[in-house]
Amino acid sequence: MNNKRRFSSIFIFLLLSVTGLAQYIDFSGAAILLGEKDNIHLQKAVTVLKGEIQKRTDLLLPVIYKPSARYTKLITLGVEGRMVSLPEKFSSGLRKLQATGREGYKIISTDGNTVLIAGHDEAGVLYGVGWLLRKMEMIDHRILMPEKINLSSTPVSNIRGHQLGYRPKTNAYDAWSVAQYESYIRDLVIFGVNSIEIMPPRTDDDPTSIHMKIPAIEMIAEQSRICKEYGLNVWMWYPNMGSDYSSADSIKKELEERDRIFSVLPRLDALFVPAGDPGELDPDILFDWLGKVAVVLHKYHPKAKIWVSPQVFKPGKEWYSAFYRNVNKQYDWFGGIVYGPWIRTPLPEVKKLINQSVAVRLYPDITHSLSCQYPVPEWDLAFAMTLGRECINPRPEDEKYIHNLYSGLASGSISYSEGTNDDVNKFVWSGQDWDPSMPVTETLRDYARYFIGPGYTEGVAQGLLALERNFRGTLLTNDNVERTFEQWQDMERSASENVLANPRFQSGLIRAYFDAYIQRRLIYETHLERQARNTLSQAEALGSLNAISEARNTLFLAHEKPVSKELKQRCYDLADSLFRSFGAQLTIEKHHAAGGRGNFIDNIDIPLNDAMWLLDQLDKAENHGGEPERLEAIERILHRTDPGPGGFYDDFGSPSSWKRVKSEKSWAEDPGSLESPRVSFGVGLTGVDWVHEVVAKGFEGQTTPLAWMNQINTLYDTPLEIEYNNLDTSAAYTLRIAYTGRFRSNMKLTADGVTIHDYIRMGTKPLFEFSLPEKVTNDGEVRFKWTCGQDDSGEGERGSQVAEIWLIRKSKKIKINNFPRG
Repeated sequence: MNNKRRFSSIFIFLLLSVTGLAQYIDFSGAAILLGEKDNIHLQKAVTVLKGEIQKRTDLLLPVIYKPSARYTKLITLGVEGRMVSLPEKFSSGLRKLQATGREGYKIISTDGNTVLIAGHDEAGVLYGVGWLLRKMEMIDHRILMPEKINLSSTPVSNIRGHQLGYRPKTNAYDAWSVAQYESYIRDLVIFGVNSIEIMPPRTDDDPTSIHMKIPAIEMIAEQSRICKEYGLNVWMWYPNMGSDYSSADSIKKELEERDRIFSVLPRLDALFVPAGDPGELDPDILFDWLGKVAVVLHKYHPKAKIWVSPQVFKPGKEWYSAFYRNVNKQYDWFGGIVYGPWIRTPLPEVKKLINQSVAVRLYPDITHSLSCQYPVPEWDLAFAMTLGRECINPRPEDEKYIHNLYSGLASGSISYSEGTNDDVNKFVWSGQDWDPSMPVTETLRDYARYFIGPGYTEGVAQGLLALERNFRGTLLTNDNVERTFEQWQDMERSASENVLANPRFQSGLIRAYFDAYIQRRLIYETHLERQARNTLSQAEALGSLNAISEARNTLFLAHEKPVSKELKQRCYDLADSLFRSFGAQLTIEKHHAAGGRGNFIDNIDIPLNDAMWLLDQLDKAENHGGEPERLEAIERILHRTDPGPGGFYDDFGSPSSWKRVKSEKSWAEDPGSLESPRVSFGVGLTGVDWVHEVVAKGFEGQTTPLAWMNQINTLYDTPLEIEYNNLDTSAAYTLRIAYTGRFRSNMKLTADGVTIHDYIRMGTKPLFEFSLPEKVTNDGEVRFKWTCGQDDSGEGERGSQVAEIWLIRKSKKIKINNFPRG
């Protein structure tokens, strides 16, 4: 079979009853039959099957090594080519099925008494056991087996895995014990994973954390050992953290560190070295250095390869040219390239730059929701502010779509993960790596059935899909949020104590509570802001000080008389439970989370309206001269976004303004928005290049309007284009722009090809004003175009970003004709 196996060879024929519901047979008294007693890899498959059944049913199935009349029901395991003494009905059944490839399996059950798992190899047996465990219904002292099974399955992708880094920056992994890692890795294996990526003790992170049970050097050895026992490939993400890779002394020190690390790992199959983020090096220096690393690596792991990614924050064309020139030399130690976040070139273009024989591994960011490789499209600001970058984020439909868009260009994937927040996404991605044609709902049903219980198969599967729908559209009017909450509450009310304590059930439940709470707060606080603004609009009649006091008291009601306090308390309780069971660190103070790394519960009461900015402005107005000055200040507050008669105003974080943004590609064509605009979040602070959290503070730390907290954004040298029409052809216009965002880019603006401003470094102030030349508006239309870079080459910058635009119409250009006196 072709090594890449571009077409799925999964053929599953589950015979269903006439009602459409699968029929089950009681296998509670079954035994496990293994023909090769001394094969340690097959014994591992038996251990997994036996242990997971016992965990869920309290039944300990006996293991036998030859048929016995004592047991009428058998689960038989073996490698197909070595199962020579099978009854003809099973041998014939296996022959009729599609031939399997590496790691594949066949499963048949035709007589109601025997289930046969025949692997293409030992790994195939283990994955066949995983399939069976996912499909069986296991309840207290009962095992229900699908009555008719007749399938052949081979994975499409050769690389199927996830990164499990034992380091403080994660939102859970540093709190795990060896036993928890073993359990989680086993869970992943049951869903078809064949690779785990670990990390060295020294990365762009602290060396230890309050959570760590054992030193990192010991844990990575344990992770490697666990993977070896399951027959999994071990990868290591290893950034270059040294300050100098050209001096002999520095190189010696770095190689000694790697020697120490490689020597403690029982298994290491591949090293993944990012070219940057962190550890940016010139490509020629990088590849020369990796040749030295390979010598040390092969001392302990002679077959291991080194993979490299062109992952750099601010790359230039010369850098890329040198990188791909080295890639195409295909050194003996070179395994391939890794395609992940912060790579400027779209994957189809990368494939054109490299030799056809160069392997590609995907490194998809499945863990983040904003400021990332694949952000939630057009996410509501209230969610961005509260759930933040690293929340519990089941996105099954998005993950399947993104996977299938790019999987045909790679040998497989190992995801970028920072903890348990992306748990659902891991299993979805692995399911698609095995078979891209599999409906994502089937993976979710397996997930629910296996991890939570057969009674929750449909409820949890649909509940996870519903949580993703909560992210669609404007939160203020999204009626799916309350319905999703009701569905999860229905399951909660009838759940057993074991289910209520199940961290995977709790992960979905806390999101349902959190989303409903945030939506109710948003509705309430939006109403309070409208009330406050209405009061301020009557300031002349009420008196400015009375209006300010009344408006301030109205805004304070959000905290003095909050809504749905019981929902917030339930979120706190679930967060505590998830910390105990899953190591999930959802708050900084109580659970010792890293800031901006999964601590979304800390954001649960962030103001969702413009209260912070309004209160700050009201304080200033109150102390601003006498009554006329205060009234004038209030008028400025109320009319901040007013473009005046005949003018235009747009907030580009708002869906109503997106129609003006021009793009040649849709999200479906470009979910990573390398060639199309995206909505991004964060105001930006002076002198700070990266802002993890979305808060109403920016520049020198002052409060800012909500509109400055999200922007329309393009990445790297992709132009940002915004078009206006129906302008007054006889009028002149002033352009006012709010430049906010997390990038401190060097941006240039043109209008219909005419330069409005040359390169300006953003991040020093928010508002700029420019008089537009009459020639760009006298046809009633204008297209603005932003580019960024050190110069017109567009190199060395992260992207263009615009938060707000005012087109302010000036007085008409009046022509005075001189008539002759009569």
